[in-house]
Amino acid sequence: MAREKKWRNYESWVRSNKSLTSMENSLSILNQTKGKLPNLPFVLLKNDILGEKYSLSIAFIGEKKSKEINFKYRGKNNPTNILSFPLSKTEGEILICPNVVKTQLKLWNKNYRDFTGFLVIHGMLHLKGMEHGAIMEKAEKKYDQKYFYRNRRGNNHDENSSGRIPKRTNKS
Repeated sequence: MAREKKWRNYESWVRSNKSLTSMENSLSILNQTKGKLPNLPFVLLKNDILGEKYSLSIAFIGEKKSKEINFKYRGKNNPTNILSFPLSKTEGEILICPNVVKTQLKLWNKNYRDFTGFLVIHGMLHLKGMEHGAIMEKAEKKYDQKYFYRNRRGNNHDENSSGRIPKRTNKS
């Protein structure tokens, strides 16, 4: 219950902080950092995981803001890579701190784009109501492979292919 109360307080804060988010569209992305955002299929991910009618705001924030919000709503006095806040059944907010994400790349053995994409998936699954555990991990793997898996040749995975490497043809 305490968690629900904190989230309701967060909802009030989000709605009053117009510079942070706008829920007018079904997807809103805001960069409050000086860095470049990764090129990710945000709309496809949102529609696939949360549905087309879901209104989502994704904000990229600095370490100071991440630490402040993480302490206020989770009681943890450090910045974190991602925070997810469901505002209603059809609205939510994801906050990502790129600087923290970059410090964790080696730990997860991913590049910045793919790890950020994985975290977006993770956050969306939380917005969908999932909690950490085997079911969430299975869903993360499913979407991670669908959107970010690359085969040995560096190509995105094609769901229509058999996954086999074609035989080499002899040149005559």
